Amino acid sequence: MTDAPVPSGDEVEFDRVPDTDQSFENALAKARAGDRLAVADGVELMTTGTDRTGIDLRRKEQVLEAADRRRAEVVGDDVTFVANINNNVTTACNTGCLFCNFKNTAHQFESDHEGEHTGFTKTPAESRDVVEDALDTGIYEVTSVSGLHPAFVLNEEHREILEGYENPYAEVDYKPPEAYDKDPGAYVDQMRAMSVGGAHLHSMTPEEAYHARRGTDWSYEEVYRELKAAGLSSAPGTAAEILVPEVRDVICPGKISTEEWVAGMEGAVAAGLDVTATIMYGHVENAAHRVQHLKVIRDLQDRTGGITEFVPLSFVHQNTPLYERGLVTEGASDAEDELMVAVARLFLDNVDNVQSSWVKYGNAKGLKLLNCGANDFMGTILSEEITKRAGGGYGEYRSFDDYVDMVSAIGRPPVERSTDYRQMRPLDPDDGPHGPTLGPRADGTPMLSGSGSDSGDGGDSPAPADD
Repeated sequence: MTDAPVPSGDEVEFDRVPDTDQSFENALAKARAGDRLAVADGVELMTTGTDRTGIDLRRKEQVLEAADRRRAEVVGDDVTFVANINNNVTTACNTGCLFCNFKNTAHQFESDHEGEHTGFTKTPAESRDVVEDALDTGIYEVTSVSGLHPAFVLNEEHREILEGYENPYAEVDYKPPEAYDKDPGAYVDQMRAMSVGGAHLHSMTPEEAYHARRGTDWSYEEVYRELKAAGLSSAPGTAAEILVPEVRDVICPGKISTEEWVAGMEGAVAAGLDVTATIMYGHVENAAHRVQHLKVIRDLQDRTGGITEFVPLSFVHQNTPLYERGLVTEGASDAEDELMVAVARLFLDNVDNVQSSWVKYGNAKGLKLLNCGANDFMGTILSEEITKRAGGGYGEYRSFDDYVDMVSAIGRPPVERSTDYRQMRPLDPDDGPHGPTLGPRADGTPMLSGSGSDSGDGGDSPAPADD
């Protein structure tokens, strides 16, 4: 439960490198024809050719054009978004991921700890209050991704099992709630609290599900069925980072393996839940790793059919251990961001929706990526902690009017959607002001009186819902 030793920035070497026997021209021809791409094809497109150094701007535009055309063929021109709020339960975590500045080491939350920290833990009652207040604004999706607090258990049966270990903290990362200033409760308690009032609860990554079954022989499907019965509606495919072992060994050696992540997603789908999938790129990995990651996602979707969207997450480096330890000096370039979205659209021929994130990219680039293969522009958020704590500066809130203005400005139709994409409501730019209607208490009223964005790349007026 301590940070594993890691190499310096000059010492990171990988066996998998972006070198293929394919040509860029052949890979592009396959992409334009709609043929299923091999990993070598994806690498050629992601790099704009391994026969030269650097990104070729003319070739890049050819890839973006092919992806944008594919997007139009698969999902049309609509740009979708959802009315949602983030309610992360706790920052307490012992995993020690080097890309993360969200977590606080769990011992800082112990009752006898004398130092100060900037983290938080919410009780189920506090989570319920956050969601209740948000429902009154019209939101209908609650997204929750939290640290792995040692007192967090699936249910009381799980707690009894963990307390039966001779040395629970050393063996299964468990300490009783009495050891801490605040009790996060059990996962099922938090699920019941956050799904109150008919909210769609999007929570429990494979990493969290692993934590919810630690020390037992329970399957992921059993865990997710228990969570679903408590109110969980769908599961986020975060904690994926890069699904290639040699990269995970550098950036998150204490985290679950690629195989465990896949097993968790399969268990969620088997339990009857929709899932999403992500990639967190732009740190120590190379283009070959990115495409191999896409192959893992595509294979998973071939087997399950449960992935509703793919979400590329560009690494925000400023306040992270990877940056502080010299393993990275910057994140992905604009061209790399564009190619990541475009190749995802072309390679993932079995996933309909690809997301662009204004939280990660800002407004201007986020909109540009909607012309590179993306069709979804995420959600209102209302509060966002993870990217902000890593150094992101693009704000935490977008109103429906912001969305309508931005999407209309690029000539695309703005469309409100449900989390699962099964409900769609086009919004008329000339019929404002705009607010959500798909939520249990939504009636089209604008969510907040003030706007969190401006005409450029930012916006720094977050709602205080996660405080």
